[in-house]
Amino acid sequence: MLSWRLMMRVTLVFVAAITAATVGQVVLAQQFTPKPPTAADWAALAKLPDFNGVWETGLGGGGGRTGGAPPAAGGAAAAAGRAGAPAGAGAGRGRGGAPAGPALTPEYAARRKALQDAAKEDNETANCLPQGMPGIMGQPYPMEFLLTPGQVTIVIEAYQQVRHIYTDGRPLPADPDPKFHGSSVGRWEGDTLVVETIGFSPLTQLAANTPHSDKMRIGERFKLADPDTMTIETTITDPEALTAPFVSTRTLRRHRDWTLAEYICEENNRNSVDQNGKAGINLASPGSPKK
Repeated sequence: MLSWRLMMRVTLVFVAAITAATVGQVVLAQQFTPKPPTAADWAALAKLPDFNGVWETGLGGGGGRTGGAPPAAGGAAAAAGRAGAPAGAGAGRGRGGAPAGPALTPEYAARRKALQDAAKEDNETANCLPQGMPGIMGQPYPMEFLLTPGQVTIVIEAYQQVRHIYTDGRPLPADPDPKFHGSSVGRWEGDTLVVETIGFSPLTQLAANTPHSDKMRIGERFKLADPDTMTIETTITDPEALTAPFVSTRTLRRHRDWTLAEYICEENNRNSVDQNGKAGINLASPGSPKK
């Protein structure tokens, strides 16, 4: 008969082996090794719609014009924080309009009301924490699209963020790490880039003052309406937070003579909190004479 000590040792070894095997299976399921691009892959890019270049939403703000002054990091757009418009805000209403808000379940409607009632002024963006998805796609800052074999990269001026959309055939991860931008995979359907994104940080929001569950999923359809106009149709689903998909459309305009400005939030963060905990912002240009 095995001693108690020996039985425990055998049990621990068995559990460790099972755990290692399970972890190994998960890791293998998450791994995807893209093949090196060939000359044919590079040539195939010429047949895709031309998304390359710098685009903006036309809502004002932002910088990026060649030779122009960069926007003030931590300025008015950042002060809007997570109350900023979600991806697709303004859809179907013309510029400056607003779509109907998301249809929330009672639980998440209560959560949104609690956030609104709290009126938290010292928000994360005021402390240089970016919005992430979906809000970052609706901020009034330029973004640059770069197409390479198997990938569309979006470089966003605000907070110098980078989104990777993989078009190399990889699946969405079964157990994604929660990230500000989520995990995105895409495919081309004719002249339309179709993207699915999952796995979002709990610090991001579905819409203004609206939390989401870990089941939130964002679908996007990128398409050129004309050579310098792009439409992005965004569909957000969340079985715990939404009673119906939240669908909206955003229009971007290309500026071929623009480049992205440098945005270093920590270097130019002029948000402050006084002795009573009230947030404030200094809108004076850096280097301007003190009054």
